[in-house]
Amino acid sequence: MIRKLDLDALQQKLAGTPLQDWAADLPAQLDAKMTVGHGDLERWGAAVNALPDLQPQQVELAQRFLLDGPCDESTRAALKSALQGLIPWRKGPFELFGVHVDTEWRSDWKWSRVAPHLDLCGRRVLDVGCGNGYYQWRMLGAGADSVVGIDPNWLFFCQFLAMKRFLPDLPAWHLPLALEDLPAKLEGFDTVFSMGVLYHRRSPIDHLFDLKDCLRRNGELVLETLVVEGDAQQVLVPEDRYAQMRNVWFLPSVPALELWLRRAGYVDVRCVDVSYTSVEEQRSTEWMRYQSLPEFLDPADHSRTVEGLPAPARAVLIARKP
Repeated sequence: MIRKLDLDALQQKLAGTPLQDWAADLPAQLDAKMTVGHGDLERWGAAVNALPDLQPQQVELAQRFLLDGPCDESTRAALKSALQGLIPWRKGPFELFGVHVDTEWRSDWKWSRVAPHLDLCGRRVLDVGCGNGYYQWRMLGAGADSVVGIDPNWLFFCQFLAMKRFLPDLPAWHLPLALEDLPAKLEGFDTVFSMGVLYHRRSPIDHLFDLKDCLRRNGELVLETLVVEGDAQQVLVPEDRYAQMRNVWFLPSVPALELWLRRAGYVDVRCVDVSYTSVEEQRSTEWMRYQSLPEFLDPADHSRTVEGLPAPARAVLIARKP
């Protein structure tokens, strides 16, 4: 059985903040979610519970995710086996006591493009669509006071619990919730991240409004999403699939995305990075054995997807709620 997430520390952390009442309601909400669960939840929970008891003597989150400490070969083999029970691993990489979890995404590369433009010191952070929580740990490494991640994917939740097992006292929490599960007008976070989410939303403008509702006044949004080249009126709407993904709806140009943010009421909108995703940054590995970006691009022309559309380019925009 999956171990329940201990929310006492989260409630204590949020006491006296605008998020206090929400935190008080979370146990009942999560119990209801757990009741519905997922068909593989018992298997994934068993993998988490099979993790050996290891105490990290070295914790590195600022430059990478690294935990290290005494670990003999048989214990390391048990650790690797338990972590492999949570395959596929998409965001990472993670280094745990000599086990290298080589994830599909080199998420550390993306973080190295985002982090220089942020000051997270002492900030209360919400990571929307947090996946397995990789960026949450890196946010703590960048000085965040606390990080709450939300993502309804149960496998990602269990992967987060695997890391939390070794870092129980750090102020990071993953909630198996969607943005729609949060109360309206939370207005309690200093920084809200939405990375790799916007293009999956059928109503991207509503998503921007929902993110703004989570921010306090003068709070900061960090938005990362797929974009195309063009002017403020340029938006790509795939006919069917984009890079083999069915749930991709809108790929705006950077000027169009800046316009969307301003229309949604944000100010100080700026684009801090645009980069094309390479087949070195997203690929199949021992820890994610399904098809990945190399199979989603035109083999004769990596500037196009297999559908003939522009290859994935990603922009990072930062904006403020007035």
